[in-house]
Order: sequence, then C-alpha cells, then structure tokens
Amino acid sequence: MVQNGIVQPIRLETGVNHLALKSACSNSGASTLAASALNCSMAACSLGNRLVACLLNVSEARSKDLVETVAKAALFNTEGVRREGTTVLNIFNDHDYNRSVITIVASIDSIREAVLAACEKACGLIDMRDHSGGHPCMGAVDLIPIYPLGEEVGVERCAEEARAVAQGLTERVQGTSAFLFGWADSPLQRGLAQRRKEMGWFKKKPDMQTVGPDIGPQPQERFGLTGVGASPYVINCNVTIDTQDLALGRSIATAIRESTPGGLPGVQVLALPHDGAVEIACNVESVKGRYPSNMTAGEPWPSFSIQGQPYCHAPASLITARVAELAGRQGIGTKNTALVGFTPHECRSLAELALSQGIAEFWKEQHRIRM
Repeated sequence: MVQNGIVQPIRLETGVNHLALKSACSNSGASTLAASALNCSMAACSLGNRLVACLLNVSEARSKDLVETVAKAALFNTEGVRREGTTVLNIFNDHDYNRSVITIVASIDSIREAVLAACEKACGLIDMRDHSGGHPCMGAVDLIPIYPLGEEVGVERCAEEARAVAQGLTERVQGTSAFLFGWADSPLQRGLAQRRKEMGWFKKKPDMQTVGPDIGPQPQERFGLTGVGASPYVINCNVTIDTQDLALGRSIATAIRESTPGGLPGVQVLALPHDGAVEIACNVESVKGRYPSNMTAGEPWPSFSIQGQPYCHAPASLITARVAELAGRQGIGTKNTALVGFTPHECRSLAELALSQGIAEFWKEQHRIRM
C-alpha cells in the first residue's frame, strides 16, 4: 500500500513481496493473490528454472489500446493461437513520458519469438516522426533487455538470444537497426548507460546520421534505434520530489549515482520533469556479490544467483530514503515512489503463478499491480 506518499510492501504467505504501484491495493486483491499463489504446485513452480524476463520499452503510452495490442502480439500468433508458456505480467504506461514497459516472461526457448512478434507489431504501429514525450528515447521499440530468472538459464544463452532478437528484428522489419549492450555486446560487454551515451540517447534530439548501429542499416526516422542486450535483472525505481526545480533534481541524481563517491552501487539516475514535479528516475542494476558491507543499515539488499554467482540490488526503500534525505535538506518533500515492474523474485514467482494457471494476460487478471 501507499502511505504518506511512500510505497509500502504487501507481504504474502508465499514470501512474494509485492510493492504497490502508484496506487493502493485492496486487501481483498492481496488475499486473492495469496490464495492463488498457495495453490501453485511444486511441479508448476519448476517451470521457473528456465524462465527469462524481457521488460520491453516502447515509445507510446497515450494510446493504451495500442500498447495492449503490442503486448497481445507477444502472447498470440497472427491466427490468434496462444503461445504456450508465455505471459505478460504487467504493463506500465507513463502518459507524460509517452513510454510504456511491457513485462514479458517465457522460457529461454520461447522468449525470442514472443519478443520479436511484439516488436514487429510495435514497429508497425508507432512512428517516431510523430513522437513526443518527456523521457529520452531513440526508437519506436526503445529497449529490449533480457534477464535470466531461472537456475538453468546461463549468461551465454541470454546473450545468444539477445543477439538473435536484434538480428531478427532487423530482418523482419526492414529499416530497423540496433545496438547491443551487456552480455550481448561481445567481447566488450559495455553497460547500457555507456552504450546509450555512445549512441547519443541522452541528447534532446539525437542525430541519427551520426549513429553507428551494431546491426542493421543507418537508423531511419520512422523506427529510430533499438537497444538490445542481456544482463542481470534491472529494476526501475522512480522517486518524485515535490518541486519543479530541475537543477535540484539533477544534484540529487548526481549524489546517488553509482559513479559518484558515496553513491549507491548499481544505480544509474536521471532527473526529469514529470507531471508538474521532478522525477528521480533510477535504473537499479544488480551487482555481483553480497550487499555492500558499508550499507548494512536498513532493509537487506534483495539477492539472487546466476549460475552460482551471487548478485544483489539496492532496495527501493534505500533509494527512497536517500532521495528524501537529500531533498529534505533543501526543504523539499517527496511525493511518491514507483517501481516499474517487479524485483527478480517477484517476477519469477508471479510468472510461475500465471503459467501454472494458464493466465497469458496476467496484467488483466491482477489489475491491482498495474501502474
């Protein structure tokens, strides 16, 4: 639930910690989900061993029907037949940014076709020549990140699938182009922030003629440029501060950014105007190892493993507290915190639930988790 503008966790008996997403959840909704989760059998939960997630970012949010059409393309083929073993957990729409994030989960063996079908549909419906919004972007399909969720999914396989998606997109939709990041960017494995900077993604009006894509032709104005990659799970945590002072927002973003001494490990940050306020928009990357020894106070850092290698990420509560502290020094309060999607454990647990019950359009069944 949301109390005093701060996201509060709803803890279910299954151990899944679901954060309220911009609006409070009803107790009855939480109870229903808990009861359903308890019915998930051990056999069904073993589905999770080969699961991966794709948080597909598309440059449209003002037409929710259009975005849902893109989401459904991941789930059903052109004849309307459902793709087995695939679910869309959540659709996040941000009207001000004109950007949506579609959380697609499937087995590593099925994710490619689901994502490519959604991308093909998006490219047919979204024209970047007509796009306007407050969030940086370069492509109709702006970002295709693939994250491992299951123990049987390795780094190399995720990288292979990401490269195949990038190649498949440029082949299916003539005129599209892509750059690679993370594990898919072999051998350098440059991170998303670095690659975006190299491509000019942070500029207000990127010059497509100066961009050198990794795959495909010179970017065209209609489709733009798509980032495709694979990495440990990345969470989007956005904290809104109650001011229109963008300079103040940028100073806070700088203070908590990983690259700043004393900043938060794994946190990449932008300060953006948003609905009459300033949003501290954070990409929270998972970092290798256990949580940092100098940050033991407060909520433990959520952790998971990939091929036996431990990873962890900064909790939303820590990011919210740090932003609130820095803003408070200037007499400014925070309005709210929003997670775009889920933590890695939440994502896998909900996907197991959805797939065990045959729910493809999970965002409709569990409307309370939709932003």
